[in-house]
Amino acid sequence: MDELIYPWQQQAWLQLQQLRERLPHAILFHGAQGIGKLAFVEKFAQSLLCEAPVSNGHACGTCAACGWFLQYGHPDYRRVRPEVLDEGDADESTTTEEEPATKKSGASARSPSKDIRIEQVRSLATFMNVSTHRSGLRVIMLYPAEALNSASANALLKTLEEPPPSTIFLLISHRPERLLPTILSRCRKFAMGMPSATDALDWLKTQGVKDTERWLAEQGGAPLAALEAAQSGSAEGHDDLLTQFARPDMATALSVAERLQKIPLSSLVAWQQRWLYDLLLVKLCAKVRYYPRHQKVLTALAANVPAERLQQALRNAGERRAVADHPLSARLFIEDMLLEYTQIFSHTE
Repeated sequence: MDELIYPWQQQAWLQLQQLRERLPHAILFHGAQGIGKLAFVEKFAQSLLCEAPVSNGHACGTCAACGWFLQYGHPDYRRVRPEVLDEGDADESTTTEEEPATKKSGASARSPSKDIRIEQVRSLATFMNVSTHRSGLRVIMLYPAEALNSASANALLKTLEEPPPSTIFLLISHRPERLLPTILSRCRKFAMGMPSATDALDWLKTQGVKDTERWLAEQGGAPLAALEAAQSGSAEGHDDLLTQFARPDMATALSVAERLQKIPLSSLVAWQQRWLYDLLLVKLCAKVRYYPRHQKVLTALAANVPAERLQQALRNAGERRAVADHPLSARLFIEDMLLEYTQIFSHTE
């Protein structure tokens, strides 16, 4: 096994090497969250800048260029990402990957942005107008690409339309459908699929995760997301919430809301969305994706609720997730979420 990338990425790496003879100016790596896209792309970026890559296309790890890269100090490499990732408090539900968080020194008083701002894209102009170090490539990575807002996306588009020489853009996206069609049309797409359940479970076991099947299922088969969930220390709160969902009752909702206040609201909403998705899925085709251990309960609940009501509940949960980072009161937010869920079953047909 090649330890430089995750076990399930071996075939993808071999496919990527076929592009090296005629590198496109922009590659869009896309796939589900939590499967290791960021680590994969950074290994590729390092290999492009390496002064002595090995036969399988990986970077040597020992040359000066590799040393600079590993310290994020290579003069021909730039990472463009939302400020919130540098602050170390990015929401897992929107930026899930395996990147370690780093703190900014001298951070401004304003809240760190979750967008890739136009100033960040414009600042690349100076970088691209300077000669490359030792006449090599210039590499720019954007992550996640869907964090581009309207202004920064259009600024990037101008560069992609007339790319500077010796420059390659590596874009990473969990949701490529959110990108401008014109940006998509100027990138070579590189799909990264989900690992097999066997590969994912085996890897989780090597990380010391217990109850691997549960965590992997609850994260939709994404092993890095499963590892983070297993290590988050929120298993008790997660089980409390699912117990409330399994036995919806207004009398207990308030006490459950009290116990859940310390868990990030975005996580609570994400758990609810998965539960509602499973309710709708079992209603429509008798299948469960995220919570197979609760299939009997889900089947019983779904039997007495119209599919249209579950669809509306999912839409409401999506709207709630959009404001989960800035609630007026965490407790009231959770209470409202639980009471609204309970009401789904209060007027069955």
